[in-house]
Amino acid sequence: MRFPLSLSLDLSRYLLKKRWQGEERFPMVLMLEPTHQCNLACSGCGRIQEYRDTLGESMTIEECLDSVTECGAPVVTLTGGEPLIYPPIFELVQELAHRQKHLYLCTNAILLEKSLDRLPVTPRLTLSIHLDGLAPLHDRILGRAGLFDTAIKAIKEAKTRGFRVCTNTTIYKETDIKEIEILFAYLTQIGIDGLLVSPAYSFDTVDAEMFLSREEIQEKFTRLTGNGLQFRYFSTPLYLGFLRGEREYECTPWANPTRNPRGWRSPCYQILDGHYPTFRELMELTPWENYGVGRDPRCAQCMMHSGYEPSVVRQASQRAKDIWQLLRWNLT
Repeated sequence: MRFPLSLSLDLSRYLLKKRWQGEERFPMVLMLEPTHQCNLACSGCGRIQEYRDTLGESMTIEECLDSVTECGAPVVTLTGGEPLIYPPIFELVQELAHRQKHLYLCTNAILLEKSLDRLPVTPRLTLSIHLDGLAPLHDRILGRAGLFDTAIKAIKEAKTRGFRVCTNTTIYKETDIKEIEILFAYLTQIGIDGLLVSPAYSFDTVDAEMFLSREEIQEKFTRLTGNGLQFRYFSTPLYLGFLRGEREYECTPWANPTRNPRGWRSPCYQILDGHYPTFRELMELTPWENYGVGRDPRCAQCMMHSGYEPSVVRQASQRAKDIWQLLRWNLT
C-alpha cells in the first residue's frame, strides 16, 4: 500500500464520524509550527519575512500537545521553521506517536542524520525531506552549497534504519521539468517511499518572478505527471489531475489549520490576515466566504496541496468513481 493501513482506516473513520455528525468544516491535517527559527533562508520562503519580529519565539511542548487535542485532526505535520531545531522535538514526536497520531516531520535534512537515533521507527512517522531539484538548483534555492548531498545522505541512512521517507518538491517558474524527472527517477532508485509535489505559492514578501501563474502550473504539471512515468507520488491522482487543468475544485482552507507561536493562523497556511488564540475562534470567526479564487486576489494563482488535497477527499466521498480511483492508487 502507498500509505499505512492504520492511516487509511483512521482517516476513513474520522471522515465518516464527521459526516455522521453533520459537520461541514473540520480539520484533516494540523500544520504545527512549534518554532519559526530556521538554519536556512530559502529564497521561496515567506515565513522569515512574515514572522521576522517573532522568529525567536517558540511554543512550549504543552502548548503543542494542547493544540493537537484542541484541533483533533488525525494527522499532524510538524513544520516551521526547521522543526529539528525545536529543543523538545523528540519528546513531542514520541508523545504524538503514543497518542496514535500520524506524523509528517518536514525537514531540510541538515540535522536529520544525527537525529535518527532519537526518532521512533514507526509507520506513524514519515520523514518529509525538502528537495527542490538536483544539486545546483536545490542548493541555490536553499542558499547554501552541499545541501542536496546532505539530504541524499540522510535519506539513504534513514531508509537503512527502516524509516518511512518521502520528499517534498516545490515547482517554481525556473524549474526544469526534465530535471525533476531525473530527480524523481533517482529518488525512486534509492528507495524513497513517496513523492510529494506542489506548485509554489506566491508570498507577498518574496520575489514574484519566482512563481507560476495558474496556466503555467497546468503546463508544467501536464509535462511532469502526464508523461506516463510511473513515479510513486504521495500526491493523489485527482489532485495531480487538478494541477494539469483536468479537474476543478474549490479550496478547503480550514482543513489544514496552522498553529504556531503567535496562535492559530488565519485564514490558511499561505495567507496571513491574523491569529486567533483558540482553534474554535479560528473556525467560527474567520470569514471563510471571503477567500478563494474570484473572492480574494491572493487566491487567484494558488493551487497548493494544503488547500486542494482536502477538497479532493471531500468531493471524492460523493463520487463512487473517484473513491475507486483513490482506492486503486493507494493499493499500488
